[in-house]
Amino acid sequence: MLNIYDALPEGLLERDSHELHEVLPGPALIHLRGRAEEPLFVSVMLHGNENTGWLAMRELLRRYRGHALPRSLSLFIGNVAAARERRRLLDHQPDFNRIWSDGDSLEHAMARQVLAEMRERRVFAAVDIHNNTGINPHYACVNALDPRYLQLATLFSRTVVYFTRPDTVCSMAFAGLCPAVTLESGQPGQPHGTEHALNFVDGCLRLAAIPEHPVADHDLDLYHTVAVVKVATGLDFGFREGAGDVWFVPDLDHLNFSDLPPGTPLGGVRDGAARLPLEVTDETGADVGERYFEVVDGEILTAAPLMPSMFTLDENVIRQDCLGYVMERYHAPHGMP
Repeated sequence: MLNIYDALPEGLLERDSHELHEVLPGPALIHLRGRAEEPLFVSVMLHGNENTGWLAMRELLRRYRGHALPRSLSLFIGNVAAARERRRLLDHQPDFNRIWSDGDSLEHAMARQVLAEMRERRVFAAVDIHNNTGINPHYACVNALDPRYLQLATLFSRTVVYFTRPDTVCSMAFAGLCPAVTLESGQPGQPHGTEHALNFVDGCLRLAAIPEHPVADHDLDLYHTVAVVKVATGLDFGFREGAGDVWFVPDLDHLNFSDLPPGTPLGGVRDGAARLPLEVTDETGADVGERYFEVVDGEILTAAPLMPSMFTLDENVIRQDCLGYVMERYHAPHGMP
C-alpha cells in the first residue's frame, strides 16, 4: 500500500486534503533531505477528515521552497482515500491510527513498513498531528514519561496528556524508537490550529537536540487518561432528552478539560432503566464504569470527581471509536517529572 518518495511529487503542494488522491495513489511516505541528517517524522491525515496536519505541512513546505530544511523530514500522509470523501475512514477500512501493532491487514503491513523505514533512518523524533471533534484546548499527548518526550510536548502546549491505551496508535509505536508526541490541534478548519501545528513542526526541525532534563512543574499541566468511555453495544443514542435508548446533554463536549464533581448530569436513559448504558474500561481492559458513572432515577451522573477529554457530539466518531475519555491529574512519584 505504501508509496515512497525521495522528493515532493509534482503538484502536491497545490492540493487540498480532499484532492490528494489526484497526486498520490494511496498512503505516502516522503523523505526530504535537510541539513541535519536524522529525520523528523511527521504523520498527517491518519483520519481523512482531519486536515490541520496537511494544511500545516503544506504551508511549511511552501515556505522552504528553494531553501534547505534545517533537518531531514519524513512526511507520512495517511488515509488519502477517506480524505477524498472527507470522512474519518471508509467502511471497509480499519482506523489508520489503530494499525500500529500486530495485525494481518494490508494496513498493518504498511505501518510496519513505515516503522522499518524510520528505524533504518535513525528517526530523531515523531509527531502525529490530529484534530478532534469536541471542544478541547490544544494539547499534546505522550505515551511515556521520559523527560525528552515531555520536553517535546511542552513545546506545543503546557497541557499534556499521558496515555497507554489504546496501544495501537502511531505515537505508541514510535515511542519505542524516539521521542514521540501526538498533537491535538482543535477542530478542522481553524486557522490558529494550522498555524500552531506549523510553528511547532518548524521549531522541531530547528532543534539540535531534545533536552533531557525534567520539565519544571510550573511549565506543565500533566493529565493521565485512566479510562475510555463507549456507548454500550446495541443502544441507540442522541443529544436531546428522550432521543434513543440513551441521550446525552447537548453541550457534552463543553465539559472537556473541566473538573466535574460527583453528581454532574451527563444525560439520561429511556424509561428510567437502572443499567449503566456505558462501557468504561481502564488501561488493563477492566470494566470501571461504576467507579466513574451511575444512573439515578433515569439520569446519568458522574459518581466520582473526574475530568473528561475528547467527549464528542459526532455520532460517527462515537460509533467508530468512542464517546470520550476520563482523565485524572497526574501526581508524579518523587523524582519523576
